[in-house]
Amino acid sequence: MAPRVVVIGTGPAGVRAAQALVEAGLRPVVVDEGRRDGGQIYRRQPEGFSRSYETLYGTEAARAAALHQSFDALKNRIDYLPETLVWNISPNTAHLVSGTRYHTLAFDALIVCSGATDRLMPVKGWHLAGTYSLGGAQVALKSQGCAIGARTVMMGSGPLLYLVAAQYVKAGAQVAAVLDTSTFMQRVAALPRLLAIPAALRKGIALTRVLARARVPVYRGVRPVEIKGSPQQGVSGVEVALPGGERLELACEAVALGYHLRPETQLADLAGCRFLFDESTQQWLPQIDADGRSSLKGIYLAGDGARVRGADAAERSGRLAALAAMHDQGMRVEGVERLRAELARFTRFAAGLRKAFPWPAKFAASLPDETIVCRCEAITAGELRRVVHETGAREANRAKAFSRVGMGRCQGRYCGHAGAEVIAAAASVPLSSVGRLRGQAPVKPLPVALIEEVNE
Repeated sequence: MAPRVVVIGTGPAGVRAAQALVEAGLRPVVVDEGRRDGGQIYRRQPEGFSRSYETLYGTEAARAAALHQSFDALKNRIDYLPETLVWNISPNTAHLVSGTRYHTLAFDALIVCSGATDRLMPVKGWHLAGTYSLGGAQVALKSQGCAIGARTVMMGSGPLLYLVAAQYVKAGAQVAAVLDTSTFMQRVAALPRLLAIPAALRKGIALTRVLARARVPVYRGVRPVEIKGSPQQGVSGVEVALPGGERLELACEAVALGYHLRPETQLADLAGCRFLFDESTQQWLPQIDADGRSSLKGIYLAGDGARVRGADAAERSGRLAALAAMHDQGMRVEGVERLRAELARFTRFAAGLRKAFPWPAKFAASLPDETIVCRCEAITAGELRRVVHETGAREANRAKAFSRVGMGRCQGRYCGHAGAEVIAAAASVPLSSVGRLRGQAPVKPLPVALIEEVNE
């Protein structure tokens, strides 16, 4: 019998993985939490909306259209389960819920293409209504055709900062300013690695031109000080320190915040995959080989859910993971070496981006004590520091037990990295020794009443 292969996710990696499996004569099960395919970067607008691809995706319009067309061509040759959450993974079994229906899905091979979410560093006032992640601001634009505010500040660093700002400008929204914590010289130093993918570098330059034509102020080398406002009215402005030390205040009613992306690794964690600390990104990542094999037999990780290298790389890693799964099931595959070589170029480019737009770890040590780190549980930086000093908790899960940081609805997705930086700075220990918050099932909240159980 043909092996049963399950693909989680319909972003660039998931679609290309499913396509490779179908081309080989298999009929994979494709599970996606979203209502429609495309993932985050190529998220489709709701049915009935008629905005053009150029309006929605800008420089990525052609690639978005190609991915959507590829998935449309696959629908009759796969078992597609949209609006379905994979909330746990046990040996050879995925646990799913759709609406109020719970069921399990057995597999011979599982390809997890879970994508990524924003990597966030707290700033005083970021808990106020009107503060969104950059990804959240992008979802509002793509899914509902609306901006998060009439006057929005984009703050943080990384390619997504400029992409979302340019998308807002093209949609007719008012962007008050782009506040970038990285410097121009950091970009210059990263140029040799960025030249690994000249086309991607040109796209980045094109985004800055969009902002320049719209006369959007761009400030580089800033240090976020405070998102101003009140619990009653929400965000009213932003204050940052400029490179020379002078303060800049901007009026706005919304802020989009983010520093690159972080892989969504909870499912890999629940499956039992081994994790290693990656010095280059300063985070814990699941162990994978060149083709996406995890430390567990039959489980493969692809796309930004394994390594954040961008949509183009995700397409290649998705196909490569599918080829690895088929090879391990005794099937003949071709094109592996070419895909590995192409992926290596994107890996070099991603290293350049990290150098050009570094994660601002130094900000964690200087966060005011009253700054909320964990928004779900309202845990402040001062509370985390108190736990470190008074209880001796220098490991993430021990600090979690004493403070509740990371125990909320998001399970540490948005506070885990910054919380670990605060702990490391307070304890004067390397970040790697703080460890990582362990994943817990369910990965997201489930309905209280699950009325049906079907094993498939």
